[in-house]
Amino acid sequence: MLAWILLGAAGVLLGLAGLGWLTRQPPGKVKSALIAVAMLTVAAVGLALLLSGRLAGLVALIAGLSPWLSRATRLHQIWRLLRGGRSARSAPPPPSSSGDSALTRAQAYEILGLPPHASREEIRAAHLRLMQANHPDRGGSTWIAARLNQARDLLLG
Repeated sequence: MLAWILLGAAGVLLGLAGLGWLTRQPPGKVKSALIAVAMLTVAAVGLALLLSGRLAGLVALIAGLSPWLSRATRLHQIWRLLRGGRSARSAPPPPSSSGDSALTRAQAYEILGLPPHASREEIRAAHLRLMQANHPDRGGSTWIAARLNQARDLLLG
């Protein structure tokens, strides 16, 4: 009994230390670290079940969940859409090489969703809000992020 309490306390302390480490990491590294931790956790639980003779229960659980797991990618796409992220497939195509990349001031205001002659502070706030929703690190399109940056740079000159 005491061994289980000590093991649980060690697990909680290890989890808190890991959470503290994750909060100090850049977003790209956090994702890969979480994937590695999840894989190690699954492997450790599987090994513990194998050694304790309860692996059959895990196999039955995985077999029962397999229809639901196949839908996980679709549910993840819906979750990202509801969260405000855009997938690269839903982004508009890059402009053609015929010179469409140059922005006018009116287009820049339209891209940022601002009325003409918005203040510098409104331009910065709109750019920040849109970049948080459309940044490539958060599932947004690099093309949209580049257009947002072009619009901001043109208007702040």
